[in-house]
Amino acid sequence: MGLFRSVQAVTGASGTGPVDWTAVAEAAKASTEPGSIALSTEQQEGYADDVREARGRIREVAAIDFDVPDSIEIQNRHHWIDANIDTFQRVMAPLGEQVGLIPGLARMVNTGTMSIALAFLGNNVLGQYDPLLLAENDAHSLYFVHPNISKVAAMLDVSEPRFRRWIAFHEVSHAAEFGAAPWLADQLEADLERAVDALGEGSLDREALGSLDTTMTAVEGYAELVMDRAFDGEYADLRRKLDERRQGRGPVSQLVRRLLGLGMKRRQYERGKQFFETVADERGVEGASAVWDRPENLPTDTELDDPGAWLDRVR
Repeated sequence: MGLFRSVQAVTGASGTGPVDWTAVAEAAKASTEPGSIALSTEQQEGYADDVREARGRIREVAAIDFDVPDSIEIQNRHHWIDANIDTFQRVMAPLGEQVGLIPGLARMVNTGTMSIALAFLGNNVLGQYDPLLLAENDAHSLYFVHPNISKVAAMLDVSEPRFRRWIAFHEVSHAAEFGAAPWLADQLEADLERAVDALGEGSLDREALGSLDTTMTAVEGYAELVMDRAFDGEYADLRRKLDERRQGRGPVSQLVRRLLGLGMKRRQYERGKQFFETVADERGVEGASAVWDRPENLPTDTELDDPGAWLDRVR
């Protein structure tokens, strides 16, 4: 029934834009079990404690001042899809009416593609720090998709509280970056708008795309460094088991991950972490945190592979 409703929603896509977002939400949720968020008191307190203690440890280790978002939500998969529909819609808005030579067919294909992407992500995202890019307000949010955390902890045969805490430290590390660098969200928004505007005109803005990739590599790499130095326990087994799980996915899942650029995200983690590990070994985590002092301190694409050049430039 879920698959039928999902197909029905996509084939019934309507409207005047390139994507029928109402149909996207309906199709994505029809093909995704929401999962339970009936948390015990211990679980509720565990999430709160993990976020609070991650904030304290990261403040101490990185020597930066930040706070966590006012909005912290424990979500099921449908909640996550609803929260991210708005972001996808804002990002794609500049594409306007460009739906191709056969508008109805193109709209249906676009709607189906977006619903598949959101359903896949809704079934796999564990936690998310959301800077709400291109939103009208400056409020940021922090989400934990509890059914996915429980499912993956069981699949990996690891303690759910320990796994949940690890996810909390990673997401709070992102909160630290955006809190320490109020200009960061604006820079990402500017590059994103340039890239999407160019797509709307049928071209690629390689400079904007390159800047996005470089900035996100720094964002992911710094979060990996801080989580590694601040987390109160060993987590190599968690990382290894997660990587093994990703590699063991079926061909369809691997294809979707490739189309969504998730392989590139892994590369950003690894490349960015190697850069920041080198910088932190030379100047400590506090010295590495200087990257957020001002936009000019961000590493260039060349410096990501040559940390010594960044160390010489940013003193």
